[in-house]
Amino acid sequence: MEETEDSNGNKRYNGKARSLKGRRTSPQKHHQYQYQYQYQYQHQLLQYSNQYGIYDQNQYRRYYPALLPLPPPILLPLQLALTPPLPSNHGFRSKTRLQKPSCRQNNLPLAASSDTHLISNATISSEGFQKQSTLPLKGEDGRKFTGGRAGQALAAARRPDSGGVEGSVISLLANHFLVQFDSSQRIFHYNVEISPNPSKEVARMIKNKLVECNSVVLSGAIPAYDGHKNLYSPVEFQNDKLELFISLPIPTSKPSLPYGEVNGFQENHQQLKLFRVNIRLVSKLEGKELSNYLNKEGDDWTPLPQDYLQALDVVLREGPIEKCIPVGRSLYSSSMGGTQEIGGGAVGLRGFFQSLRPTQQGLALNVDFSVTAFHESIGVIPYLQKRLEFLRDLPQRKTRGLIGHERKEVEKALKNIRIFVCHRETVQRYRVYGLTEEATEYLWFADRDGKNLRLISYFKDHYNYDVQYRNLPCLQISRSKPCYLPMELCMICEGQKFLGKLSDDQTARILKMGCQRPKERKAIIDGVMQGSVGPTSGTQGEEFKLHISREMTRLEGRVLQPPKLKLGDGGHIRDLIPSRHDRQWNFMDSHVFEGTRIERWALISFGGNAEQKSNIPKFINQLCQRCEQLGIFLNKSTIISPQFEPTQVLNNVSLLESKLKRIQRVASNNLQLLICIMERRHKGYADLKRIAETSVGVVSQCCLYQNLAKLNSQFLANLALKINAKVGGCTVALYNSLPSQIPRLLQSDEPIIFMGADVTHPHPLDDVSPSVAAVVGSMNWPAANKYLSRMRSQKHRQEIIQDLGAMVGELLDDFQQAVGKLPKRIIFFRDGVSETQFYKVLQEELQDIKAACSSRYPDSKPPITFAVVQKRHHTRLFPFKVDPSFTHNQISDENILPGTVVDTVITHPREFDFYLCSHWGVKGTSRPTHYHILWDESQFTSDELQKLVYNLCYTYVRCTKPVSLVPPAYYAHLAAYRGRLYLDRSESTSYSRSSISTFSRAAPPKTTPLPKLTENIKKLMFYC
Repeated sequence: MEETEDSNGNKRYNGKARSLKGRRTSPQKHHQYQYQYQYQYQHQLLQYSNQYGIYDQNQYRRYYPALLPLPPPILLPLQLALTPPLPSNHGFRSKTRLQKPSCRQNNLPLAASSDTHLISNATISSEGFQKQSTLPLKGEDGRKFTGGRAGQALAAARRPDSGGVEGSVISLLANHFLVQFDSSQRIFHYNVEISPNPSKEVARMIKNKLVECNSVVLSGAIPAYDGHKNLYSPVEFQNDKLELFISLPIPTSKPSLPYGEVNGFQENHQQLKLFRVNIRLVSKLEGKELSNYLNKEGDDWTPLPQDYLQALDVVLREGPIEKCIPVGRSLYSSSMGGTQEIGGGAVGLRGFFQSLRPTQQGLALNVDFSVTAFHESIGVIPYLQKRLEFLRDLPQRKTRGLIGHERKEVEKALKNIRIFVCHRETVQRYRVYGLTEEATEYLWFADRDGKNLRLISYFKDHYNYDVQYRNLPCLQISRSKPCYLPMELCMICEGQKFLGKLSDDQTARILKMGCQRPKERKAIIDGVMQGSVGPTSGTQGEEFKLHISREMTRLEGRVLQPPKLKLGDGGHIRDLIPSRHDRQWNFMDSHVFEGTRIERWALISFGGNAEQKSNIPKFINQLCQRCEQLGIFLNKSTIISPQFEPTQVLNNVSLLESKLKRIQRVASNNLQLLICIMERRHKGYADLKRIAETSVGVVSQCCLYQNLAKLNSQFLANLALKINAKVGGCTVALYNSLPSQIPRLLQSDEPIIFMGADVTHPHPLDDVSPSVAAVVGSMNWPAANKYLSRMRSQKHRQEIIQDLGAMVGELLDDFQQAVGKLPKRIIFFRDGVSETQFYKVLQEELQDIKAACSSRYPDSKPPITFAVVQKRHHTRLFPFKVDPSFTHNQISDENILPGTVVDTVITHPREFDFYLCSHWGVKGTSRPTHYHILWDESQFTSDELQKLVYNLCYTYVRCTKPVSLVPPAYYAHLAAYRGRLYLDRSESTSYSRSSISTFSRAAPPKTTPLPKLTENIKKLMFYC
């Protein structure tokens, strides 16, 4: 009854014997198959019986006691020969699944041994492996997009100069390690097909066995393998097509059994499995193309030879991946500091990130320290104890069951986790699809003879085990048929990334694990490069004639000067230059640039004890005073006396809405601000924001009672700045306007709109909710410090913005209404796009922006600059003090200064990009923001665009310091998050997943549209 899962999601059910009926096989052919497989089976057992001394058919039939019900004898046991137990010091993280032989595997050898069997085919002509050129991108009308030069395919903007020159020069180190390669080294790319389909770990075992046993056929090469279908060799194999048969001993897992031996038979066997490996030459990759690209030789518009770069990337991962747990481009190992419990059934594991990048200095390996959370490999019962608060006392209350919401929480915690069983030895791994509707006590199933068996009786009769937690449901391990496992007999497989949402405590512990000051972080990275699990630990580099430097890249950066800022006219200080090392400033003796008047406002409280509630009048008084000091008028009298509600109101959406609408009615439907004070963080926050902004039409500001206890000046100032921005004010402006700083391109009478865009996706375990896209645009010129937003929901996990043209068009109309004319230029910052999506973004989103302009600009279209903003990268910069004596060069433990910019050495060899660290890193190591300009019709110089971006970072409305991200992108991120809140509901209304009793996955639902903002909210920065 158990269902196993292979790596590509194919399923096999072991509950019933399969026949060859229905496969259009003649009786003669059927007999031939049986004879062939029986011959192979006898041959394998005879060969291995002498080695392991276990050839006994009765023992074989008892070896694998299947669960619910026992399997019948199998006549096709090609892959099930017996082998010795798993050695205690094995290095495998997870094992293969037991797989049934397929009768569709034709042309199998008549004998299958532990050695490989080779079938070689005719050599493919080398003329068949010419590399395809990159095809031009085309629009819906079939036209080729062009840019820069006439007739050229759409391509990213090229660097306009050799880099910027403004700012003071400093010495830096970057965590890029130079990789030298031989451009004459040809790499042979082979496609690998393995049947039956193995897990990644077993695929690597097959590759290692293949290399070990077929040195002559592989021309003595030790190829690099990506674990999927790609094999790269420094020399050509003897034939272009190879068919090999690998008979591989697959070790079984040997977990401790809770009750000793199973049925008195100690199962210390091993599986023998036959795999067919087809290898086919795909292409011959030339290193000269990559060398020419890096050296800027040849056509300026030649695309980066990704295939050769990918091959080298696989080569450099070959060594580390044998010793580490891969997660994306990062690799994790307990040898880098062990695991650390972070609570809730999760552990933190240290590791490193590595990626091969083309840079101006050549190929460079970007290596960085990394930390992530994994599921703790423990029993399911203790895992649930740690994960869920209401199950902490489960071992003391074994008779307890699960009520409605508890069952949903347990199912959510366990869904999609891989487990193995501990009541018997097996190599099988299962994925949890859900929980049974019934408790274990009441579960029955039909065996292969149709006889109904009680599940707890089955375990008693077959395994002499009494199920303890009878009132808990079983795990459902099949998507399409009933397959049950009691929780107490299941263990969490190790090496699984924690996909659940981390709690605040877990997040804090993970951040603490990964929070290293620059000197410590550099030491860790250097240790990786010198260590036994890093990218230099294997021998593959030598095979492919690669030399990896062990030293970080030395380079020069520049520190840009901070801009002069303009404050409000009502204060004594009206302009200032942030002179502190962290570039922070304060509002002592000064006002915000534009303060607002808030005449009609109200306060509502949720929860809180009597003492906390008694502090409300003091809070109102001090907040009004702090606002007055900042040049913001907040009426000392609320429109209605403070409303005190229990926290439970936040759980009731309709009741919450009626309370807010009542306050609005008292204010004659003209309420400007609603301050909400909560006892604690609550999931009803999402409902409150949605109701206030889409139904009631009022801006809200939330805070916690615990912050009201201190009421220090900084807290009140931060609160006042947010309130001021939300109701239409702004904090600061640039003293020297942008046109005065970049006179070549910008004029005061030719307004510019700055736009930002981002897409937020649902939680990794959510496979139905839509993604939310947001676009913001500046609405004033030349200050450019007020932004309106547009939000849309779109297809689940779609990164390309679906309605970008419509949202951009609406913002252009808003800009025209606010400024009096359409913008003469558009500068667009796109957040959250990976490098692999650059050209898709150019092809679709850039064209959507142009389409929005075409209907509004009858004559000349505005020049568009389109820049991708990346924070999720792994380049780090370290201050490097050079001693003139050259004997005491040292790394400072301070972070790089705000304004540090790098646009040489480690940046793209041809395209227009730069790293800018605009903020001061208080904790850990600063991460500079990477700006990659994909399209630039304005033709900015490096200095002009870098100064523009850095100056904008000082205009963020929520704080008095430069931020790490250019504000349009920052605001787009906040707006997209707000749209995500609109889709969230309190638990009573949000759980709409189908019951696990329906085993088939439902079709993806239609995208739920976001509720519409009220007209007054739409014109404010309500999201900040």
